[in-house]
Amino acid sequence: MQHSSIPLAERLRPRTLADLVGQEHLTGEGSILRRALEQGKIPSMILWGPPGVGKTTIANIVAHTLNVPFYTLSAIAAGVKEVREVIEMAKHQQQAVLFIDEIHRFNKSQQDALLGAVEKGTITLIGATTENPSFEVNAALLSRSQVYVLKGLGTEQLHQLIAQAMERDEWLQNQQIELKETEAMFNISGGDARKLLNLFELVVQSLGHESPIVITNEKVMAIAQQRVAIYDKSGEQHYDIISAFIKSIRGSDPNGAVYWLARMIAGGEDVKFIARRLLILASEDIGNANPNALLLATSCFQAVSMIGYPESRIILSQCVTYLASSPKSNASYEAINRAQSVVSQTGDLQVPMHIRNAPTKLMKQQGYGKDYKYSHSYENNFSAQEYLPEGLTGTKFYNPGNNQREDELRRYLKNLWKDKYGY
Repeated sequence: MQHSSIPLAERLRPRTLADLVGQEHLTGEGSILRRALEQGKIPSMILWGPPGVGKTTIANIVAHTLNVPFYTLSAIAAGVKEVREVIEMAKHQQQAVLFIDEIHRFNKSQQDALLGAVEKGTITLIGATTENPSFEVNAALLSRSQVYVLKGLGTEQLHQLIAQAMERDEWLQNQQIELKETEAMFNISGGDARKLLNLFELVVQSLGHESPIVITNEKVMAIAQQRVAIYDKSGEQHYDIISAFIKSIRGSDPNGAVYWLARMIAGGEDVKFIARRLLILASEDIGNANPNALLLATSCFQAVSMIGYPESRIILSQCVTYLASSPKSNASYEAINRAQSVVSQTGDLQVPMHIRNAPTKLMKQQGYGKDYKYSHSYENNFSAQEYLPEGLTGTKFYNPGNNQREDELRRYLKNLWKDKYGY
């Protein structure tokens, strides 16, 4: 049989919820989405999850199952004009579904254009996003939609996808395939079903001269390095590029960092996605070694949110090179990790009486706040007293890093607490 020009992932796109691999919490028997479909009416919804886990497929299944008009827009290419055109057509139809891929890329005015139609029921909106909708979708639109979280696919589900492909696809049925190793395909795909299936098809095509076609990790890696796209903001090496970007900044290499920044810009990466990662890094990897890093990263996020590309590339470059050139410390990150670990082990320990709040006379009579020493009433605005629950006295969570700024903090804390915390 001749190979089809339609990609394998599209040829195998599920037509019913029962065919969908993964997301059983949403699509399995008795699940919320399945019940809504069986009742013939679904709410507007935001599908939030990583690439290639079924967001577009679920939207198609909903429209097909309900047998209603189905419109689809990409937030990358569509604007307010296209949204209004769809809404106008939907006014003359019943229960039309509008699917917007990457809805987080819509700006406020584009999202606002949807509000009235969603509220009146002119359209049932299904938005897909890889970003936290709390940050990227207007509160008004979010309040009119159900948010469903889709989970990444595990190894068992990826095996199931490959097995389904060999069983159901007519072209693959005619190939002699020996699936010797799968780790490389699974690692490269990163849990993305679309990417996995298309890579599998590519490998089989490339090894078509073999009989049987024996798939190994070594062969997959060689083929993938030759043929897989270098960067694709929808998933193709999205996480590898952002990983290289973050690690270059963490490693204090502004040259590597600005190169990976340029790669993301060339790939059309969302400017706020980049800026948000810089905000996280400013605390996680720099922290109190240079507190100004967080201030600059915050200003960067605000600035690029207002102006977008192309000018925001300059602001991003300034922030990236500054963060990469800053002294590094993960002491604050480690501190909260340690504290959370202790909390998970020890549970809800009692707050010491002397530092409890005492808003009422009865609480004061019971000893709430008794013997508390108001720090500002003492020399150097400090009074030595216990702030941790019983059983945790002397536990050190924050250990200042080895850098000029945190060395000053360590000396300051040691002078106050002497040897209590071992600073």
